Amino acid sequence: MRDESGAWENEYLCKGSVWGGAVHHLPVLPQGSRVLELGCGNGKTLSAMIGRSWDVTAIDFSFRAVAMSRMNGTLQKAEVCVADARHLPFASSMFDAVFAIHILSHLKKTDRTRSVAEAARVLKTGGLLYFSGFSTEDFRSRKGSTIEDGTVKRGSGISTHYFTEPETQEMFSNLTLEKITTERWSMRVRGQDFPRAEVQAAFIK
Repeated sequence: MRDESGAWENEYLCKGSVWGGAVHHLPVLPQGSRVLELGCGNGKTLSAMIGRSWDVTAIDFSFRAVAMSRMNGTLQKAEVCVADARHLPFASSMFDAVFAIHILSHLKKTDRTRSVAEAARVLKTGGLLYFSGFSTEDFRSRKGSTIEDGTVKRGSGISTHYFTEPETQEMFSNLTLEKITTERWSMRVRGQDFPRAEVQAAFIK
């Protein structure tokens, strides 16, 4: 993770708000739930979370990403800080829910394992862990240099792992599966349609 920090800082420096568009797939949680978002980026999902009246904490290891999230006026109700998902600076059993939305995709296998263990540690018993990551069915899974099974690195220097449903269940085997699905849609580029797909899952501690 840390070895790609420069690539991510450069990505935000060059492109600004890397993540855009609407957020359509947040789970339902009670009002006032204490929620941790891993890898908040420039605040796309975070903005939607604030609208749900949750008590939100968000982290990212990119200083520029955290600065961008803090600059968003709607995020003043959230605590946003620089931190590493592999070594969370929070007490055990602190959160009602942990969101890992397109962050584990950018970690190597050993780091994914560490991050999942840390997410489970800070989650309360009975709490929800919500995951999403691009599927091996996504057309971009075949673009780039393979650095691990299912993981490719492209010209930006950022690696992306593409998941299957069985792999996702195995990754969170220390938690109880509540729901898992693969969402599929198409993206049109220059008159041609390309398949997009992501795995979405919810687990209970």
